[in-house]
Amino acid sequence: MSAAAPQADGPAPGRIVLLTTSHRVAPGLLSWPAWQALHTADRVLCADGAHPQLPYLREAGVAVDEAAPAAEELVDACAGGLTVVVVATGEGEPALTDGLARLAGSGRHRMPDLELLPASYDLPGARLLDLVQVMDRIRTECPWSSRQTHEGLAKYGIEEAYELVEAIEDGDREELREELGDVLLQVVFHARIAEEDPEEPFSVDDVAGGIVAKLIHRHPHVFGDETAATPEDVKAHWLRTKAEEKRRTSVTEGVPLGQPGLALAAKLASRVRTAGLDVPLPAAPGVGYELLALAARAEAGGVDPEAALRAAARAYRDAILETERRTRPAAGQRPDTVEG
Repeated sequence: MSAAAPQADGPAPGRIVLLTTSHRVAPGLLSWPAWQALHTADRVLCADGAHPQLPYLREAGVAVDEAAPAAEELVDACAGGLTVVVVATGEGEPALTDGLARLAGSGRHRMPDLELLPASYDLPGARLLDLVQVMDRIRTECPWSSRQTHEGLAKYGIEEAYELVEAIEDGDREELREELGDVLLQVVFHARIAEEDPEEPFSVDDVAGGIVAKLIHRHPHVFGDETAATPEDVKAHWLRTKAEEKRRTSVTEGVPLGQPGLALAAKLASRVRTAGLDVPLPAAPGVGYELLALAARAEAGGVDPEAALRAAARAYRDAILETERRTRPAAGQRPDTVEG
């Protein structure tokens, strides 16, 4: 015989508040509605005795029971109109919420009100903290990662940068997201290694702090009193503040000579043009000097010679594939019987 449905005129069903917090926000920094719920609750429960919020809740005078009741026990604890707050663990209490859903679906219980109350929120960029934590553990525990150096990882930085460029040129959004992550990994990995330097250590926070300061200084039209109405104005601000920072004696300073040849030639031509220098291109026989002239001409015309050459090479690659497709033996056909 099935149990009778609960009577509607029974005791008030009460209220369950599932309080969630972000581990990326400092413990104790909770929203005002969350503090109100905690202070006015008849009972506060937490299944994780090591939950980072517990010391701060107790310091604020909130009594917390370290308990993990089953769904039916929790419903019973709310009988008579009581409010029970459950401080969710990092997993979000899926077993408890599933159990409450089953009870509600059975029709055999008068269910309390159930409220999901986010007590703290991730700010944009908060997942970067996860990356830093994961990288720290990998550096400590992984036999391969723990032995890597800046020098040993350098080639991967170059490879990932090229793969990012390829994703951009292919217009592949999914690949772009993944390659951006791979490039970001290189930054965090190098910063983690740098923390261990015995003489000049620095951290990922130092890296981020440095680029933030640089961006603010080089954008006085955004963070200061200067104005910029056009992209050309912005570039002028950037070049002027960069020159003040670097105190360079030559326009060639800061141009990495190890970059691909066309990009190097275009960068030098850009520096010369921007500085207003009259430097004739060296004239000598040979393909190298012809390519130099082409790169300078492309830069003057607003064309990235590296990108232009890659596009042409891709077209050549496609032509090769098409030729191979047309000349490939048909299935089951011997190669020496192919016509042409």
